[in-house]
Amino acid sequence: MKVTFLGHAAFLLEGEAKVLIDPFITGNPVATVRVEDLHPDLILVSHGHGDHLGDAIEIAKRSGATVVSVFELASYCSRQGALAHGMHIGGSHQFGSVKVKLTPAWHGSGLVTNGPAEYLGTPCGFVFTMDGKTIYHAGDTGLFGDMAMVGRLHPIDLALLPIGDNFTMGPEDALEAVHLIKPNLVIPMHYNTWPLIEQDPQEFKRAVETQTPARVIILAPGESYEV
Repeated sequence: MKVTFLGHAAFLLEGEAKVLIDPFITGNPVATVRVEDLHPDLILVSHGHGDHLGDAIEIAKRSGATVVSVFELASYCSRQGALAHGMHIGGSHQFGSVKVKLTPAWHGSGLVTNGPAEYLGTPCGFVFTMDGKTIYHAGDTGLFGDMAMVGRLHPIDLALLPIGDNFTMGPEDALEAVHLIKPNLVIPMHYNTWPLIEQDPQEFKRAVETQTPARVIILAPGESYEV
């Protein structure tokens, strides 16, 4: 399975299917890919903030991909003309060869356009299986103890974890999350997009690899790794 970091919290995973996560491309200062070059089968959206919903609706309408998210956000995408499948925390569903389960995430979820924020449901993370691998994208979240249950119920091959602080876990809490989840590999995300969330991923890597059995793979936007 090929994992490509698109910047911020956006990833493209290519194997038995093409799974796009939180495709914030337009307006993303670190993005290196063009929206029109993305042709996924599934688009997983963790919550309704603009830097995560991003270009999901446009990509879904152009490619025919299904947007997968919590019911309220999926319904919003459907109203905008995208094919969408609504779920909720703890639920799972099989999409062809890819099984997706929604996990908790401690954050917010509202879309601000012209006027008050529109509530788009509970934020979430995703555990999904593809090519015999289990991936955990934590979404935008703070640290919480039930991450241990996520790892116990679903042995994680790769965890995609935010480290930027301020809006999500910082590096210290993300290190504790690795202790709880016990993944084989970790790719940090949601950092260095803007000055407010600047972090040194090498320091995070050193801490994780010193204190846990996990390995950390640091990807610059546009770089890929084979899992």
